[in-house]
Amino acid sequence: MKYCAFLRGVNVKGTNMKMAEVCEVFKKAGVSEVNSVLASGNILFSSEKNPVELKQMLEKSMSEHFSYDTFLFIKSQNDVENFWNGNPFLKNENLHCYAFVGNDGVENILMQEFETNLKSEQEEAKIVNHIFYWQITKGNTLDSSFGKILGKKSLKDQFTSRNINTFEKILKAFNKN
Repeated sequence: MKYCAFLRGVNVKGTNMKMAEVCEVFKKAGVSEVNSVLASGNILFSSEKNPVELKQMLEKSMSEHFSYDTFLFIKSQNDVENFWNGNPFLKNENLHCYAFVGNDGVENILMQEFETNLKSEQEEAKIVNHIFYWQITKGNTLDSSFGKILGKKSLKDQFTSRNINTFEKILKAFNKN
């Protein structure tokens, strides 16, 4: 089965790692056909193990190798297609759209956080098929009230986010293999 591991907090706030080294850790952990997409911690691989087992095994391997608390989320190729196809927002060159990958039910936590924060013009959030999507004006991601909660330590093991265009790049990489 083909999977993508979405790592949280890679190459931000001092957690720097080379994707080639991350891929080597994955290979040593026992998965095959390993490669990365972008430098933000999107690792494609194949394995016959189930996602729960893979998550535990890969988080442990990454934590031991890089000496940091690793949080990652495993999604199948079909899951990645659902992230891309479920995007409720029209493409707009002035806006960023993000999809959130995480634990079951995290979309409801994120929506509750979104609804209790101040919003900028054109900032929206929607849940489609249990996936939380967020749209915001380019340049405002980290300055927005909602953007600031994304780094909360209490949520670090719950989710990670990616620009919607990342899912398209991951799908293209899946289809190359």
